[in-house]
Amino acid sequence: MYIYKLGSISDKKKALKTLGVESGGVGIMAKKMELLYFFIKDLKTPAANILKQDALSIGAELAVPGGVITCEKPTYDCILIGTRKHMETLSKKELAQPFGLKTLATELKKFLAIKSYPTQIMGVINANDDSFFEGSRFQKEDAVSQIKQMIAEGADIIDIGAVSSRPNAEVVSELVELERIKPICDAIASEKLYNKITFSVDSYAPEVVEYALKSGFTLINDITGASDEAIIKLAVQYDAKLCIMHMQGTPQSMQKNPSYDDVMVEVSEFFEEQIAKCEALGMERKNIILDVGIGFGKTLDHNLTLIKNMAHFKVFGCEVLVGASRKSMIDKIIASSPEERLPGTLAIHLKAVENSASIVRCHDVAEHKQAFAVFEKLN
Repeated sequence: MYIYKLGSISDKKKALKTLGVESGGVGIMAKKMELLYFFIKDLKTPAANILKQDALSIGAELAVPGGVITCEKPTYDCILIGTRKHMETLSKKELAQPFGLKTLATELKKFLAIKSYPTQIMGVINANDDSFFEGSRFQKEDAVSQIKQMIAEGADIIDIGAVSSRPNAEVVSELVELERIKPICDAIASEKLYNKITFSVDSYAPEVVEYALKSGFTLINDITGASDEAIIKLAVQYDAKLCIMHMQGTPQSMQKNPSYDDVMVEVSEFFEEQIAKCEALGMERKNIILDVGIGFGKTLDHNLTLIKNMAHFKVFGCEVLVGASRKSMIDKIIASSPEERLPGTLAIHLKAVENSASIVRCHDVAEHKQAFAVFEKLN
């Protein structure tokens, strides 16, 4: 006999079937192989004591601070630990309990019902001359050539913008933005390139967005997070998808000492509010994409927290986009210029995909295509 420790098993059912486990036991055992962790903020102390006992009774665990058992404070932050099977049991068991545990049970059910999406690569083209990464700047004929190259390299989506959103970027009028992007939109329409790939317009200016939608674009990438109802109405009118990004402040102010009480809670609350706003105006949730806004009003620690816990945001039932390509958070970890940050970019994006991001916005399509192909084989 010989024994060795297994690494992470992403497709648990496949591993069990390969082993020859009886079909009836595959689903049961797979749920026992997946260990889940949930951070619970401000749980009422009586609820914490009840949940602790209920978790222990089925073999799960609730990590709580000292003082919970003596009810020293009215609420506590806790971490719930258990297998998927444990969480399914608790999501039923806590429905009959008081002190807010019924709400917790409902939230657990939402997490357990999360849908998975295939990974898609979104290439970046900037039709302006002041984006932070020079290698993303293309205009007119050069932009069309780059579009065709990205299609050949395996991009699924191409995101085209004409205004820089880097920190302290110059404010540009809607007219200037339209003049910059119009020739590219016209070329896409005339060559019917929209039949080959999905086009996304990186803009929050209604006139620019509508021109792109009329040119065959089917996705709006709004860094202001659907703050303007006109953008939402355009998405509904043209049956386009809308990416809602979280940003604290504006590009001109966002990196001036950004702060949060809890970045996960505040970004989640923002998405909840904006999704409700979109649905009230007629958008279907399946057409909404969420972007936590890496580098948009966040410190390095905020960015790392969002990437490490990105799986949380799938609870909203939307696809999750990550865009950390060549951003300065890499420079804060290891000194580097934008031209030197491809390895760091790949590391961040692979981790984000592992944590349930399904759309990756990047400058380097071919390199990401290769990395994801290898990464998929390793899981």
